[in-house]
Amino acid sequence: MLPFQVITPEVASQQGLQQVYMSKHGILYLGDCLKLLSVLPDESIDLIFADPPFNLGKEYGEGVSDRMEVDKYLEWSQQWIGECVRVLKPGGSLFIFNLPKWCIEYGAYLNRQGMWFRHWIACRMPKAFPRGKKMSPAHYGLIYYTKGEPTVFNKVYTPIQVCRHCGGEIRDYGGHRKKLNEKGINLMDVWDTPEDVWDDTAEANSSEVLWTLTEEMWTDIPPVRHRRHKKRVPNELAPIMLERIIAMASNPGQIVFDPFGGSGTTFYAAERLHRYWIGSEIGDTNPAVERLTDLANGVLEQWESARGSKKPKPNKTTASQLPIPFST
Repeated sequence: MLPFQVITPEVASQQGLQQVYMSKHGILYLGDCLKLLSVLPDESIDLIFADPPFNLGKEYGEGVSDRMEVDKYLEWSQQWIGECVRVLKPGGSLFIFNLPKWCIEYGAYLNRQGMWFRHWIACRMPKAFPRGKKMSPAHYGLIYYTKGEPTVFNKVYTPIQVCRHCGGEIRDYGGHRKKLNEKGINLMDVWDTPEDVWDDTAEANSSEVLWTLTEEMWTDIPPVRHRRHKKRVPNELAPIMLERIIAMASNPGQIVFDPFGGSGTTFYAAERLHRYWIGSEIGDTNPAVERLTDLANGVLEQWESARGSKKPKPNKTTASQLPIPFST
């Protein structure tokens, strides 16, 4: 039995879970994440990433509600978060992506469960819009907790940002640029985005790519909104975000779990990075299956590895031949 095959087909069927995809690394179920979590063994997962519905009334398909009373939403959130804490191994990592108003509630609950706070990663929204008597929202939150002292924390590097107009470096690094080693500095805990989501910020200086350790501000990970790249109606996350998280908080051969599979970006990244994975999606699983099937056949969207090419070209390169956009 492979590590991700932690439940039998009979148990899955009893829980109303339908297997819709399986590879040598992972398995995806159609069904309620609470049903799947209920049959996962204690302390069986190394890394969990969760991108739950934001309770904004978006359409996720028949039978899926994204408009709940606040107390009901928080009660439901504590149910699946509590189960995630249970199945996480000692030293394992938990990442939850949501609006700041919910991340605050999640953090308070996780603190009470004895989880260790690591970082609040801010993922900047690319566009501003009016909000009446409120400030225009500028970022999503990604909270990062571990179950005690982390067993895995790999250094992850990203390209040093340069101006897409003049090619100069955007940050001055406090006057210490010359003292940086060839791999740069730590990754920040705020993720920003270029003015134009699909512009390549390094294009102005394509002859050289400098690298920096990841920081709490990540400047190259927008939500996927362009119709050309989206695989479903609701917003989805760029696979580069999940590649970075998985590379940072797990090692090859470990198990990654995503209770809200969406378009399959977590599973896609786990496949590329040779991690085992298991996940569920209560809505339409076709986008995730399509993404994983494409990956298995070596058919990839260029923007996923090129950080925002506006004009993607067909790419028949196999996944094993593609460069991973960071170094550990």
